[in-house]
Amino acid sequence: MASGSAHFRLKQWFHRTGWRSTIIATPYVWLLAFFFLPFLIVLVMSLATQADVSPPFAFGAEWPYVTFDNIARLFEDSLYIRAYLISISNAAITTVICLIIGYPMALCLTRVGKTWRNIFLMLVILPFWTSFLLRVYAWIGLMGTNSWFNKGLTFLYNTLVPSGSTLTSIPMMNSNFAVILVMVYCYLPFMVLPLYANLERLDFTLNEASMDLGSRPWRVFLDITLPLSIPGIIAGGLLVFIPASGEFVIPSLVGDASDPMIGRVIGDEFTAARDWPMASTVAVALLILLVLPTMAYTHFDSKAQAAREPNP
Repeated sequence: MASGSAHFRLKQWFHRTGWRSTIIATPYVWLLAFFFLPFLIVLVMSLATQADVSPPFAFGAEWPYVTFDNIARLFEDSLYIRAYLISISNAAITTVICLIIGYPMALCLTRVGKTWRNIFLMLVILPFWTSFLLRVYAWIGLMGTNSWFNKGLTFLYNTLVPSGSTLTSIPMMNSNFAVILVMVYCYLPFMVLPLYANLERLDFTLNEASMDLGSRPWRVFLDITLPLSIPGIIAGGLLVFIPASGEFVIPSLVGDASDPMIGRVIGDEFTAARDWPMASTVAVALLILLVLPTMAYTHFDSKAQAAREPNP
């Protein structure tokens, strides 16, 4: 009888508010399981010391059981500071180039017919159907000294920049140029798709009204289209900048070991050096460096939207 009563109450709860509460709670459970708990493990690990055990870290035998030496080392060792600066600069350059290339692409997608729009959208998404690692290796082949891509760029350089000596090939591999080039290719869809979603919702009658009042096309773009597309620019910029800052695969395969990005430094600390506490400290610092500006932007953007809404 009690079991039947509990089943009835559970069924009644689902009919009233259960499904709504379950749907609302699902993303929070996901964040708790796959973001907060792993972050907490890495944070605790960053307060340990390297040890010759498995896993290779240990805590002190006496209070406070933890150490902050890894944090001090993070600011004292120039390797980490330089890796952070290289990562941020490469990610920023990648984001700007993706914006310069992706904005016209997204704008064109909103202006073409529905049939061509679907075809172009499929072409934008098409690289996702191929393995990320395979795409990076394809660029390794393209940047080789004997590839048609390298020979074409070399011919173009020799034609446009005449000098005393003629280049036989352009050294592209193992450089920041190669890292940025491959990251632009890999992350460009992350810029195009948010921009397209934002631009598609714009009211183009505003552009027509502005042109009817005598504005030139470039003035219409600067005064109407560009300001209204800023949310899409910010969303695409974050989707490109955040993963590019912590990129590991691309710098490891095509980058210069003497100028490593922070993702490669973290990977080397975990594998070659087996210094898990220091690697965790670097990872936590990178996460804070990326998350805090995002949270600040979200906070101020919410306040700005609330201020723009009319009072009832």
